[in-house]
Amino acid sequence: MNQTTKLLMAAGLLLTATTAAAHTGHGAHAESGFLSGLLHPMLGLDHLLAMAAIGFWSVRQSKVMKNATPAFVIGGMILGAVLAWAGLSVPGVETGITFSVLVAGILIATLAKLPTAVGGTLVGAFMLFHGFAHGTEMPAGATLAAYLAGFSIATLAITLVGRGLGSLMLKADSRFSRGVGGVLAVAGAYLAAA
Repeated sequence: MNQTTKLLMAAGLLLTATTAAAHTGHGAHAESGFLSGLLHPMLGLDHLLAMAAIGFWSVRQSKVMKNATPAFVIGGMILGAVLAWAGLSVPGVETGITFSVLVAGILIATLAKLPTAVGGTLVGAFMLFHGFAHGTEMPAGATLAAYLAGFSIATLAITLVGRGLGSLMLKADSRFSRGVGGVLAVAGAYLAAA
């Protein structure tokens, strides 16, 4: 299987998720919480696109930022979930989630390179919104540690898939990466308007 076929298959999988699926009950998966946590980031187009886009974008950053991106992603997710579980309020969660897709798309389309402090803060802030949403949607009866482990593993996997796609695109003309960024920005704008 050549690289183009792999990219097309990955893109097809990314596009099969729906926005609403990540924001509904988790039904039979509530027993342990692990499966619910694992599936939640993968079943929502907004979550899936944001995490993959951040991984994709990180490839063109400094070595420090590239290597630290998974930690910023997981750290923001966990912080957001902890805020939700503590009963605190975060205003504009859905707006923050869709805005993360839009901004990540713009960063990719413009091939923007940010200092680690700026990029890390931005990634952490975006993931805080995603983590808060995951935290508030933990099914009743789910084990907190299992749910946290599930969504952390899924988040890391999606980010690393995005990084893999970004690495493949480094070998191609930068117009392809810019095109991916443009599509993500349009998707973010659509999700924000929907």
